[in-house]
Amino acid sequence: MALTKKNTEIVVIGVSAGGFEVLNYLVSELPEKLIVPIVVVQHRTADNDSYLANHLNILCKVSVNEVNDKEPIIAGNLYIAPADYHVLIETDYSFALSKYSRINYARPSIDVLFEAAAQAYQGHCLGIILTGKNGDGAKGLLEIVKAGGKAIIQDPQIAEAPEMPRAAIQAVPNASILKLDQIAKYLRRFN
Repeated sequence: MALTKKNTEIVVIGVSAGGFEVLNYLVSELPEKLIVPIVVVQHRTADNDSYLANHLNILCKVSVNEVNDKEPIIAGNLYIAPADYHVLIETDYSFALSKYSRINYARPSIDVLFEAAAQAYQGHCLGIILTGKNGDGAKGLLEIVKAGGKAIIQDPQIAEAPEMPRAAIQAVPNASILKLDQIAKYLRRFN
């Protein structure tokens, strides 16, 4: 799959076990003038507060915020799924939060965000799967590719928890498999 930034209007990222360090690195590498919104689902427990967004905001050159219900999606921002809520994207390019049942034992679920992004943005979406211990995100990444979007998967050989990248590769074998520094380099081009 050829990777280009052409026509990408949103980047969605799914991460789980081992994700804190990975996100620290990636957000510190983002350009100051980001031309797309980035939405991240990090699996977290229900009692987790907004520490992650606050922490990443210190490292990042762009604004980092937890998603709010009915909030419009704006380029140049990094959004973090709040703990214990699924994040969906409406047809008017705003967020919707849901307390539906857990999917793949997770709420927020990566699949829910990815499937909603694929439906709303069609071929203008880039999905990225990073380290994690279950298969969440594989089905959603496939939906992004089916809609004409692009897929990047962290190389499972260097992921702290390789299960999620491996499941994504099985679902989307033609995805670009990249090391973390290569993913950061690719994201820096969105400026």
